[in-house]
Amino acid sequence: MNLTIIQQKIFEVRRQKVMLDFDLAALYEVETRALNQAIKRNSESFPDDFMFRLTAKEWDEISSSQIVMMESVPKNRTGKYLPFAFTEHGVTMLASVLKSQKARKMNIAIVRAFIALKKFVLQQTDVMEQLSELKQRIGEHDIQLHQIYDAIENLLDQKAGEKTWADRERIGFKK
Repeated sequence: MNLTIIQQKIFEVRRQKVMLDFDLAALYEVETRALNQAIKRNSESFPDDFMFRLTAKEWDEISSSQIVMMESVPKNRTGKYLPFAFTEHGVTMLASVLKSQKARKMNIAIVRAFIALKKFVLQQTDVMEQLSELKQRIGEHDIQLHQIYDAIENLLDQKAGEKTWADRERIGFKK
């Protein structure tokens, strides 16, 4: 499976990267209901930092702001159950709950997608640090250049005060 497709199904909720139950069910080629039943049977394997149910507000934010990228989102989720969100560790735990060969292979692909996102974020952090350093250097250079320009202006003003234009020695071609 293409990592880009999986990465498009990873969202940020509560400052964590998560995948939603119906997306995982589609990737594992099982019904969402069957996935959630397997989780209920093994609830001790899914503590709050591995999996949590979205609030109505979180669901509205995801479904409205990212609907363009989310083709598999149920358009009208009016039932009483909101989707579960699985952190990277929760997704990894799903492989032990869903024991099919497809689940193991898909789990490897999903973990790789999470790793690729982490690497991307780390690279962006490095770039941001470098830009901040360059901004600081440029600011220091601006101050130094301003001081140099001031010194040159002062020297020119001083020289201008010493001699008049008519008093200066001519250079170049003389008649």
